[in-house]
Amino acid sequence: MKTLSVIATLIGTAALGAGQITPAEKKAAGTITPDVLRAHIRFLASDLLEGRFPATRGDQLAEEYVASQLEALGVKPGGPNGSWFQSFSVVGLNGHPDTMTISKGAEKLELKTLQDFIASAGKQNPESRLENAEIVFVGYGIVAPEYQWDDYKGADLKGKVLLMMNNDPDWDPNLFAGKTRLWYGRWDYKYESAAKTGAAGAIIIHTTPSAGYPWQVVQTSWSGEQFSLPYEGGPRLEVRGWATEDASKRIAAMAGKDLAALIESAKNRNFRPVPLGVTATTAFHNEVSKKQTENVIGVLKGSDPKLSQQVVIYTAHHDHLGVKKGVKQGEDSIYNGAVDNASGVSGLLAIARAYAALPKRPRRTIMFAAVAAEEQGLLGSEYLAKHPPVPPGAFAADINMDSLNIWGRTKDVSFIGLGKSSLDTYVKELAAMQGRVVKPDEMPDRGFFYRSDQFNLAKIGVPAAYFHSGLEFIGKPEGWGKKTREEWEATHYHQPSDELKDSWTFDGMVEDVQLYFYLGEKVAQADKMPEWNKGDEFEQARKNALMTVGQR
Repeated sequence: MKTLSVIATLIGTAALGAGQITPAEKKAAGTITPDVLRAHIRFLASDLLEGRFPATRGDQLAEEYVASQLEALGVKPGGPNGSWFQSFSVVGLNGHPDTMTISKGAEKLELKTLQDFIASAGKQNPESRLENAEIVFVGYGIVAPEYQWDDYKGADLKGKVLLMMNNDPDWDPNLFAGKTRLWYGRWDYKYESAAKTGAAGAIIIHTTPSAGYPWQVVQTSWSGEQFSLPYEGGPRLEVRGWATEDASKRIAAMAGKDLAALIESAKNRNFRPVPLGVTATTAFHNEVSKKQTENVIGVLKGSDPKLSQQVVIYTAHHDHLGVKKGVKQGEDSIYNGAVDNASGVSGLLAIARAYAALPKRPRRTIMFAAVAAEEQGLLGSEYLAKHPPVPPGAFAADINMDSLNIWGRTKDVSFIGLGKSSLDTYVKELAAMQGRVVKPDEMPDRGFFYRSDQFNLAKIGVPAAYFHSGLEFIGKPEGWGKKTREEWEATHYHQPSDELKDSWTFDGMVEDVQLYFYLGEKVAQADKMPEWNKGDEFEQARKNALMTVGQR
């Protein structure tokens, strides 16, 4: 037994082992029930909250609801000055061009907003403008020295509009990460890298396979008011845009190029930017406003005098997309966001309930953060990471919940980021205790790790856990899970139809939320904090964070 205890200490698990659950933990997990989860979702996704768009009354109602529910469970405020709320400013820009004119001499091509392209301001100014800016195809728009990859090759791209692909090189598992999407393949990286070149604009070529979602998601996510954190310096694009694959083909054709051939030429380290000899012109006014939204933060103080200075944080975003504009009379206009992400917030509140039911608090402190403005580019978690309630090195782990399982129990768990940190051991053993197996992201081309709030905590070094239910649904034929999830994404993701329905099955959600609870509990009880695996992209950030709190 002594040997087993030593091994447990070395790998950073609790004395009983990551997969061994005490009677008290099992009883506490039993408070996570379908009725509890459904009740929270019912309120948060109700029409009363009008889609929980940032800095609206519905957004504030969601925040107050979360705070009041945490308070009722004995959780204490964890925000600044003893408040429940970490308030921060967001700058709203409401303006989109009606058309974009592509020109080659006297030849003109008019692209129509929503139908062909979507564009919004990259700078927080009353007007955005492109005036005969030359379009340059830049392949993936990636500069990655660790992979000996540079799509720009030092080209002078100042004032240009960069046309780029919406993914990263995926044909070779030894180059980048093969089919697994990295941050290099995400739209936020694309715009950031384009801005660093001095470009005036960037247009991302949308395809459903490369984006992981259909064009309608771009239409809903990028239309209407767009928020960002207040400008703090650094390069910015004048215009950020998306174009359909068909519109991109027409741009290339006007330049005398074949889009497929351009894309094929970019699948090579020797690729160089291709000036297309066509220009883009557009202009639009922006309604600029500064508003306030809030992260809701609560804490349960740990029981260990020393380890209680360290924190296991649970995150889930409380915002969604608000109300759809220009709908016909009688048509549903509210983006209720029941799955995305009333379900995740309900999981966070249910987990708080489970911790409150424990006869003794875990050794480390537990923090609950319902973060804001995720749909606007992970803004709430970005602010939280820049202004953390405790030093980054004091966070033991982030456990993030975004869009939980509504279809039933599964034989497997899809761990987004499997292989990145020592959290793997916990999740595998705990899932095995539930009779399930852990699999890597089964849709790796979607880049899920970089699409939700754990990414911002990871960037400051915090080991992160984020998983989806598996795809092997009990009692369903092979392939049913993948087909069902893809159909839901195509029909309901970021649409008004994402509502609480009687057809939802909660037993799988319960099992997943209990797994999240057990994971946080075991990390909170362990002798050591989790760590990123050697060579991981966030390893150095963790080392830096630990040094600031006197750990190595």
